Amino acid sequence: MQVWPGEAYPLGATYDGAGTNFAVFTEAADRVELCLLHDDGSETAVELRESDAFVRHAYVPGVMPGQRYGFRVHGPYDPGRGLRCNSAKLLLDPYAKAVSGSVRWGEEVYGYHFGAPDERNDLDSAPHTMTSVVINPYFDWGDDRPPRTEYHHTVIYEAHVKGLTMRHPGLPDELRGTYAGLAHPAVIEHLTKLGVTALELMPVHQFVNDHRLVDMGLNNYWGYNTIGFFAPHNAYASWGDRGQQVLEFKSAVRALHEAGIEVILDVVYNHTAEGNHLGPTLSFKGIDNPSYYRLTDDPRYYMDTTGTGNSLLMRSPHVLQLIMDSLRYWVTEMHVDGFRFDLAATLARQFHEVDRLSSFFDLVQQDPVVSQVKLIAEPWDVGEGGYQVGNFPPLWTEWNGKYRDTVRDLWRGEPRALAEFGSRLTGSSDLYQDDGRRPLASINFVTCHDGFTLHDLVSYNDKHNQANGEDNRDGESHNRSWNCGAEGDTDDPEVLRLRGRQMRNFIATLMLSQGVPMISHGDEFARTQRGNNNAYCQDNELSWIQWPEEGSDLLEFTRAMVWLRRDHPVLRRRRFFHGRLVEGTHDELSDIAWFTPEGGEMTQRDWDSAQVSALTVFLNGNAISEPGPRGERISDDSFLLMFNASPEPLDFVVPVDHGRQWQVVVDTARPEGVPPGTGPKIEAGDRVTLPDRSLTVLQRPA
Repeated sequence: MQVWPGEAYPLGATYDGAGTNFAVFTEAADRVELCLLHDDGSETAVELRESDAFVRHAYVPGVMPGQRYGFRVHGPYDPGRGLRCNSAKLLLDPYAKAVSGSVRWGEEVYGYHFGAPDERNDLDSAPHTMTSVVINPYFDWGDDRPPRTEYHHTVIYEAHVKGLTMRHPGLPDELRGTYAGLAHPAVIEHLTKLGVTALELMPVHQFVNDHRLVDMGLNNYWGYNTIGFFAPHNAYASWGDRGQQVLEFKSAVRALHEAGIEVILDVVYNHTAEGNHLGPTLSFKGIDNPSYYRLTDDPRYYMDTTGTGNSLLMRSPHVLQLIMDSLRYWVTEMHVDGFRFDLAATLARQFHEVDRLSSFFDLVQQDPVVSQVKLIAEPWDVGEGGYQVGNFPPLWTEWNGKYRDTVRDLWRGEPRALAEFGSRLTGSSDLYQDDGRRPLASINFVTCHDGFTLHDLVSYNDKHNQANGEDNRDGESHNRSWNCGAEGDTDDPEVLRLRGRQMRNFIATLMLSQGVPMISHGDEFARTQRGNNNAYCQDNELSWIQWPEEGSDLLEFTRAMVWLRRDHPVLRRRRFFHGRLVEGTHDELSDIAWFTPEGGEMTQRDWDSAQVSALTVFLNGNAISEPGPRGERISDDSFLLMFNASPEPLDFVVPVDHGRQWQVVVDTARPEGVPPGTGPKIEAGDRVTLPDRSLTVLQRPA
C-alpha cells in the first residue's frame, strides 16, 4: 500500500476522487496508527509519521468512500496525570463525517478493568465499537437555496426524527423513523398546512446508547449523548450506514427547503458520550484526554456542569476549532439553517463562571458563515450560576424559560402572575431590551421535548416516570401543571372540557405573544406520554407520535392560530411596544393599552393585586413603529385580547375609545373554534361574557 505524506488540514478524512487524506490532532500521543478496516474483521495499519503542530497526517491513494477506519493512539496511560492513551482501543475520528455500526457494550470498550479503575485494560475494542467512514462529499443540490425566513415570520416546530415519522400512516414501513421519512410529502404537507416555517430537529449528530440504559432494556431515545459532531446519526438512515446517511440527510434538507421549511439542529457541544472517569474510551478520551475535557485539580476526574459526566474544555483552541469546524460544515455542506445549543451556558464556561464574553461567542460573532444562521441558546446548565436567561450576546436568541413558567402559572391560577405575564406576552423587554435585542430574541414555548406534553400539562399534577427504571426520581418535580380535577385518564366530561379549553388557551397565548413561537411535535393534536415528563429513554409508543386517523378540533384550532399570527404583523412585531403614541402614525391611540375587565385602564394596584387574573390588551395595528423592507409604513387590523384565567365566568366591557365595532375571531371556549367571518359582532361598550379559564380575541379592521 502506498502512503504519501498528505496534509495537516483539513482534519478528518477527505476524499478527493483518487484517494483520501487523513489528519488527526493529538498532543498526548507518542505514535498514531490509521487502521483501515475490512469486512472480514481484519485491519491494515498505516502509521501517521508526518506531524505538523501536533496534527498527524497521511494521504492514502485508492481509499474510496465507504471505507471504514479508526485510529489507534500509542502513548502514556496515566489517569493520575489525565492521560488515557491506549492502543488497544480503536478510536473514532473526531472529524468523522459518517459512523458505521454501534457500540456492543462490554469491558472491551473501556480503558480500565471493571473494579480496578486505574488498571490499564488491553482488551481490543475493535470488534465491539463504532467505526469512522470515508464519505463522498459530492451531492447534487440542484437549485437548493436556504429559505432565510426572518425571525418575525418564523414558527418553529420541535421534532424528533423517529418520533415524528415512526407512526405516520402515510409513510411506507421502510421510511418510518428515518431522514427520508422527514422528506416524505405526507410529513411535509402536515408541516406546511400547520404553517410551520422551521423544523428544529432533536439531536441528529451521531450519538451513543448508554451502557446503563442498554442493560436496562432501554435506549437513549433523545440523543443528547454525542460522539460524532460531523456525522448524521446512522440509525435514522434507511439506505445504510457506509455514508448513505449523509446523502439521505442532505436529500431531506433539500426537500424541506423546497417546501420553504428551514432545518435547525439541536446540537450538543457541551459534553460527549464518553462520560466520566468510569466511562468508555471511544474517541476523544483516548486521543488526547486533557486537551478535550475539563479536568479537576485531580486530573483523573472530570468537571461536570452538564449532569452527564464530563464537559468539553471550552478554553482549548482545539475544542473551539472542532466546534466551529462542525458548525461551518453543517451549514456549508449539509445546508442547515441554524442551531439550538443544548445547555449553552456550559459553552460560556471558559474558566469556571459563565462568561458572556467567552472565546466561543467571540468566534461565533466574527465567523462569516456561522454568524449568519439562526443561533438559539438553551440558556442554562446544571452548574453554579448556570441559569442565564436574558444574558446571551446580541446575535443570539434564547429559549425563554421564564415565558414557559409564567404562562403556565397564569392559566393554572397562581396568584401574582399577571404582572410578569404582561411582560412575557409583549416580548420580555425586561430580559432583552437592555442589550439592544428585540422581542424576536425570545423563543416562546409552553412545552418542549423535556417535560410534559401539552396534553399531559393539563392532565397530571405529578410526573409518572416509572417506566424509566429510576423509581420516579428522575425528571422535574415542579412542573407548574394542573390536572383540571383528575389525575390522568378520565371520562368526566367537565374535566375533559376544561382540559380542552386549557390546551387551546396555551396554543392561543403562544401565538398571540410577541417573539418567536415554538410548538412541540404532536401537541397540535394532544399527544400524551401518560405523565412521563422525562421520556429520554423511551424509544417506543410512549414517545412516538400517534397520528390521529382523522383531523382533530385541536389541530384545526392550532392551524387557525398559527395563520392568524402569520397574517397580522401586529402579532409579530420586530420592536418592543412603546406604551404611548407612536410618532409618524395617524392614530391618536397608543400602540398598546391594558384594561381591567370592567373596561378601565389598568393601574399599578391592579397589576400588583394577588388575586387579579383577568385583563384586556389592546394592540393597535395603526401604530406599528417599525417600517417595511422598503421603508414603507406597516399598518394592520387592531385587536383586543381578553384573558380570563380566573375560575369564574367574567363579563368584559369593550373599551369605548378604541374602536366602535369588533368581531370575535378567537374563542377558546369553543372546541370547534371560530371559522373566519362567522364570529359575532361586538360594539364599543358591550359586555362580553368569558367562561372561566378562557380567552377571546376581537378584531377591528384597519
